[in-house]
Amino acid sequence: MNVLPANLLIYACLMIGTLQVSAAEWPEWRGPTAQGHAQAKSLPTRWNETSNVVWKTEIPGRGWSSPVIGGDEIWLTTAIEQAATPEEAERRVKASSNRQPLSVLASLELRAIALDKRTGRVKHNVLLLTEREPQLVHELNSYASPSPVLEDGRLYCHFGTFGTACVDTRTAQVLWTNTTLRISHENGPGSSPVVWRDRLIFHLDGSDSQSIAALDKRTGQLLWRTARSGTLPDNPQARKSYATPLTLDVAGKPQLFSPGADWLFGYDPQDGRELWKLNYGSQGYSLSARPVANSNIFFTSIGFDAPELLAIRYGNDRNPEILWRYSKGVSTMSSLLLVGNELYFVSDSGGILTCLDAATGKEHYRERLGGNHCSSPILADGRIYLASREGVTSVIKPGVTFELISQNRLTGKVMASPAAIDTALFVRTDSAMYRIQQGGEALQRN
Repeated sequence: MNVLPANLLIYACLMIGTLQVSAAEWPEWRGPTAQGHAQAKSLPTRWNETSNVVWKTEIPGRGWSSPVIGGDEIWLTTAIEQAATPEEAERRVKASSNRQPLSVLASLELRAIALDKRTGRVKHNVLLLTEREPQLVHELNSYASPSPVLEDGRLYCHFGTFGTACVDTRTAQVLWTNTTLRISHENGPGSSPVVWRDRLIFHLDGSDSQSIAALDKRTGQLLWRTARSGTLPDNPQARKSYATPLTLDVAGKPQLFSPGADWLFGYDPQDGRELWKLNYGSQGYSLSARPVANSNIFFTSIGFDAPELLAIRYGNDRNPEILWRYSKGVSTMSSLLLVGNELYFVSDSGGILTCLDAATGKEHYRERLGGNHCSSPILADGRIYLASREGVTSVIKPGVTFELISQNRLTGKVMASPAAIDTALFVRTDSAMYRIQQGGEALQRN
């Protein structure tokens, strides 16, 4: 019988409708608690391309989604891209109001891939959805950035405006697809879905419309879609968001805490009814990090041009209210990590790791790891694992004093967040998936 560590037990009690898992499962982005906490033990702290690597499997296409793990399989999504001709790309970029560096495709295949957890062998490569002349995406993003959810033999894959699909993991058959919920992302999809009871819930915060929706996870049919009610700027670029919601227990009832552009919303996950909303008090668009929470404080990063971290008090007898805010080196892409009374985050550029007191916002330290960061950190085996876009994973001892244990480089860049189960760490780069484990070379021969 697996016993949850104390920190995981606390988070499990906060989360209503979260997926029931064992130490051998990683069912969604940021793991079984959705907050980056793993039950893994005896993980290595040092590795490279030839040391402590059990296997490395090349992944076709391009995708930044994080892996999910259940049973003997690892699932992830990817996009097989057919580039537009230079002439067509120039025409479409000129026609767009988006002046960011953009990827322009003639066609797109969205796929789910299953690997054998023990060997890394590709077991399934499933075509889910196709699109001709898909919306342009930012060059830093991908068409397969939202992470899937794995539950009870079903894999739920969401690609924003390009659609949602469900796969039977036992047969690798597509059970349903839904391509009816269209928005303009401007820079591509980013929000990952969550499962709550019989609902698959996700954000649809585009430049043209902003909402949150729930599908029946059994059929893919729309159950509800709620438009965001908060007033937003006239500039369409300042209306979009890429965040992922978190379901919390408030006075014994479930609430979806749902960060959008400029507003945090609370919804009833059963019917999508808005329960409350809170204005950030500053411009909060294009946020993509997933929030975290303890028993009475919800933490989220907001904004892109001038990012901030907000600590928001919530509870039984009050609407949420901002407790404190912090604005130095706040991440917009990499998510927060809450470990006991300490809150950690790393800046997008420069790799400045910050540790704050979660109750007060007091700064414990700011230290440079280096690199640029999109991947979200995890806590596993009593250590923090944090990967940079340059392929370097820093291993850090939690606490109010900075202690760097090691830095470990793999070939390729890392955009996806790592997963940790049993005694293994799984890292996806832009071209491959790795299983990292103590004594990896010997395990290869077994």
